[in-house]
Amino acid sequence: MIDPNEMAKIAAEYTKAWNSGSAEAVASFYAPEGQIIINKGEPWSGRSRVQDMAAGFYADVPDLVLNCDDLRCAGNHAIFVWTFTGHDAATKTPLSIRGWEEWELGEDMKVIASLGWFDADDYARQVAGT
Repeated sequence: MIDPNEMAKIAAEYTKAWNSGSAEAVASFYAPEGQIIINKGEPWSGRSRVQDMAAGFYADVPDLVLNCDDLRCAGNHAIFVWTFTGHDAATKTPLSIRGWEEWELGEDMKVIASLGWFDADDYARQVAGT
């Protein structure tokens, strides 16, 4: 069972990792075999692929700033609710995207599996400036 205080510290450090601009720092929160699936897409499996996923977000939104909006935990699961802001690299339009990640955590408190969700249509509208 997850200690809510420990989970709050992990969430704060995860937020800090995203705000560091380091894809490697983000991936360090995942188990070596951990994975993330975003919006029912293809899995990013293994820590190096999670790093590639984070690097892709940094390429698209180089000034990305993540905020943890809420956190819930039960058993070995947590929900990390977030908003990120920044500007699209290509269009320079401002972005404010809300979403969440559903985590399954191992005994070492590393993410084994994450389901990430955000409104892709809203993201596309914001990128287009509409």
